[in-house]
Amino acid sequence: MKRIQMSLPRAGRRSLVCLAIVGAFPMHTAWAQESVAPESAPAAQANAVQGTQRLDVVIVTAQRRAENIREVPMSITAVSGDRLDTLTAGGQDIRFLSGRAPSLSVESDYGRSFPRFYIRGQGNTDFDLNASQPVGLVVDDIVQESPMLKGFPVFDTERIEVLRGPQGTLFGRNSPAGVIKFDSARPVFKTEGYLTIGAGNYGAKNAEGVFNLPLGETVAARVSLQSQNRDDRVHNPRPTGTRDLEGYHDNAGRLQLLFQPNKAFSALLNVHARDLDNNATLFRANIIKQGTSDLVDGFDYGSYPTDGINKQTLRTHGANLRLRWNLDQVTLHSITGYETAAFYSRADVDGGYGAVYAQPTGPGYIPFVVETADVLPNHRQLTQEFRAESNTPGPLQWIGGLFFFNEDIRIDSISFDSLAPGNPQNPFYATQDQSTKSWAAFGSLNYTVSEKLKLRAGLRYTSDSKDFSAKRVEATTAGPFVINNDSSNVSWDLSGTYALDRDTNLFGRIATGYRAPSMQGRLNGLADRPSFAGAEKALSFEAGIKEELFDRRARVSASVFQYRVKDKQLTAGSGVVNMNQLINADKVTGQGVELDLQAVLSDALRMTVGASYNDTEIKDASLFVQQCGNFANTGGRAGCTVTNAAGPFPGTVRIDGNPLPRAPKWQGNFSLFYSTPVGNGVFSASTDWAYRSTYNMFLYEAKEYKARSLVEGGARIGYKWSDGKYEVAAFARNITDRVQVVGAIDFDNLTGILNEPRTLGVQFKVNF
Repeated sequence: MKRIQMSLPRAGRRSLVCLAIVGAFPMHTAWAQESVAPESAPAAQANAVQGTQRLDVVIVTAQRRAENIREVPMSITAVSGDRLDTLTAGGQDIRFLSGRAPSLSVESDYGRSFPRFYIRGQGNTDFDLNASQPVGLVVDDIVQESPMLKGFPVFDTERIEVLRGPQGTLFGRNSPAGVIKFDSARPVFKTEGYLTIGAGNYGAKNAEGVFNLPLGETVAARVSLQSQNRDDRVHNPRPTGTRDLEGYHDNAGRLQLLFQPNKAFSALLNVHARDLDNNATLFRANIIKQGTSDLVDGFDYGSYPTDGINKQTLRTHGANLRLRWNLDQVTLHSITGYETAAFYSRADVDGGYGAVYAQPTGPGYIPFVVETADVLPNHRQLTQEFRAESNTPGPLQWIGGLFFFNEDIRIDSISFDSLAPGNPQNPFYATQDQSTKSWAAFGSLNYTVSEKLKLRAGLRYTSDSKDFSAKRVEATTAGPFVINNDSSNVSWDLSGTYALDRDTNLFGRIATGYRAPSMQGRLNGLADRPSFAGAEKALSFEAGIKEELFDRRARVSASVFQYRVKDKQLTAGSGVVNMNQLINADKVTGQGVELDLQAVLSDALRMTVGASYNDTEIKDASLFVQQCGNFANTGGRAGCTVTNAAGPFPGTVRIDGNPLPRAPKWQGNFSLFYSTPVGNGVFSASTDWAYRSTYNMFLYEAKEYKARSLVEGGARIGYKWSDGKYEVAAFARNITDRVQVVGAIDFDNLTGILNEPRTLGVQFKVNF
């Protein structure tokens, strides 16, 4: 095939070559998003002949309107198309997003359920089922408040948007760090679909299918199904407890019906459900070498000696109805949502077998046994939004609306006797009940001052009411302990975009955010009072540039930011038992830099790069927490090496000046995508790499609980033929098979949580 030389200026050619060189060294910079829309095989071949490939315009809905990402005055990453397909190839759960956008981390102490999101260092390490997070998650316009709703599998997804910085005006409460938006592919008025099947190591078997069907001229239906399965890959050599672990069966589905009788009205019904049956996270006793964060010598990933039962199930289902009326001067929206979840998670938290008082015991020193389960037997969430927006031309555009939220939850915390035959449930347990009601009024104005200058302003009033009670049931019942709390807040933002030229925009933004008060009631004999954290309020400043280069063959977005959070909600461990305590830090600050870059290096090669630096600091001279590892009760044998100054009481340490937990300073990712015609089809190859620096696992600093830096990479090769109808591909995730400690349990012994090992597999896809 004859290659056509692009007629770029000499400087442009040099710059693209430089971009390619930078992309070859991903180890010490950070990398980010994909924004090139996928093309059919014939279109890709035609563009290769003509030499006309460009970056497609990226449309986002970060401001509740469809807009060019370059026109939105905030830091955004959008992930879609080939990039999204590559990242989800191996059956990964939602944690695949971690590090795939600047300043974004995702982790979990519960495995495939209960993901915890962090943006610009702000997140929540709390493992309680009532935990709130400062990162909002919105799926198909519905906020997912409960942690149990936030891990819904990602399939048949049109686009993921990561909105960094407070989103308190248009998205509301519990989003002072940012929002992650998922938009499912909607029904269309044509018959189409696809089926993907895959297999991999550890007996992995995955399938995803979509069928879109018009049901006449006014109704269309779209059915999307996914099944992810893996065999057990870890064995318990002990005669007691669960013998084989880490397999899963994760099934989910979505049915959408679109009714669109004319251009003035549409109704979209979305019904969805998930059924997850797997193991809870494996807590591995004494796998951290004391005085370091290394794994102990001779560690065996495939072996897990335990005397506990490990089981986890999650059932969720929900529905939403989105109505839209396009009138002469205004567009009206009604968005109604219902979600419910039932959850059971049981694990051997001490991570081993026996105890010092119940021989045999191991691995290592086990001070006491801990086998617990957290149960969500009752959960219900109802949301309703009414929104109106202008749709006429002119310099002034506006949005206004009302939002209502209602949630009821019940949580049971129970424990088991690991030393008795059959691991029976202990007679004591704790319960939490919470009812939340919230409403908000919001609005925003966009004003075009001139062809170059556009200004935006937003305002939201939120009212929250929570009724909470907790009790402990033993021989003598403690409680119920009741907390009734009402709070309100006014959030606002002000931003602007200035066009230096037709390809370059400068932007600035000042925004506030709010997280509602939190309650928690994991009661036991040592703590018969629930804990409470008051509302936190954030103020953020950011400024940046968004530019298209080389006749839209490259796009760059760079920003700097600084924020301050007053009364920051944090989660402290008890130091001696399986408990959390909510606290407020007087102030937390953060500042940093973010970069997004996408480029078409040639007609066959595309690249994405990104970087982020986050410097966070807890500022509260009077704040102290209990230290790790049951140090005081075991004479230091089960303790860790704390590097913070001692607190005012034995076993406590001060955390003033520490960074936020699980907040790496440096993050990034890098990807290359290559495609070229071969025979009667198209061959493609891609690779992606993510890097993050070290972080503290807890509020305090300890040598054992400082995660090491991590680089993980993936690759995929594929071949499409028959005009893109068929594709066969092979993939690998965590290519280097790097296994290390990424989380920990700190109250019993040096118990660690590991990342996922290498995944290999093949896929076959047919489009119709």
